[in-house]
Amino acid sequence: MGAQENLAAAKRGYAAFGAGDAATAMAEMVDDIEWITPGNSAVGGAVHGQQALGEHWAKFGAKGYSVNPQYWFADGDRVVVLVRHSYAGEEDTDAADVLTFNADGKLVKFQSAGDTALLERVFGSK
Repeated sequence: MGAQENLAAAKRGYAAFGAGDAATAMAEMVDDIEWITPGNSAVGGAVHGQQALGEHWAKFGAKGYSVNPQYWFADGDRVVVLVRHSYAGEEDTDAADVLTFNADGKLVKFQSAGDTALLERVFGSK
C-alpha cells in the first residue's frame, strides 16, 4: 500500500479508538502488533499482540484518556501523527505517534513519543 492508503487507515483507526470501538480500531492491525509506550511508567514499554493491546488500552481508558490528532504526515510505510493527549485531572500534553504499516496496509508497529513524567504521575512507576 502507499502513503495515502496508510494515512486513510490511520485516520480510521484513530476515529474508531476515539469512539471507543476497539474492534474496528484493531481491524487494520496485524495480530502480533507491536505497541510501544515511552518511559518507565507502569504502562511504559512494548506490548505485543491484539489481546495484550486491548488490555493495555483498558488501563488508559480507566484514567479518562483521550487522544485528539492534530496533524498528519505520511511517507511510504510510515504515518506520523502529532496529537494532544488528555487524562482526567491532568493538563493536555503533546505527543508524536509513529505508525508503521506493512505492504498489505496493516499496522505492524505503533510507537509514541511524549511526556513520560506525565505517564508516571498518572500510572505510577515500574
